[in-house]
Amino acid sequence: MTEKPVKIPGPDHPIDIEHNPHRVVVMLGGVVIADTRDAVTLYESNRPPVHYIPRQDVRMDLLERTTHTTYCAYKGDASYYSIPMGGERSVNAIWSYETPHEAVAPIKGRLAFYPDRVDSITVES
Repeated sequence: MTEKPVKIPGPDHPIDIEHNPHRVVVMLGGVVIADTRDAVTLYESNRPPVHYIPRQDVRMDLLERTTHTTYCAYKGDASYYSIPMGGERSVNAIWSYETPHEAVAPIKGRLAFYPDRVDSITVES
């Protein structure tokens, strides 16, 4: 078995995580899937910011865990959830780092949504 590489964020690949003071709402098919004022936003290199939402603010009853997994050398192993009511579009629409690397510990157990697999991710004032 080969060990997975672990990379530490730095000047060549910065990662910053900040508490998001705004309300973040995720919608699909007219249904609120997530609604929080306790998100953290991850800024990684030149990628778009990603909002990680605590599970208690997500309609977990509307999600279905899948067997899909991925690995990021900077963050760790990701597990995935689908939103069955969204059909094929919403398969593996959500990911979570349940045991992330120490450098990104604030995202532990939170959920992030692919913007193109839900109707909207709104950040309000």
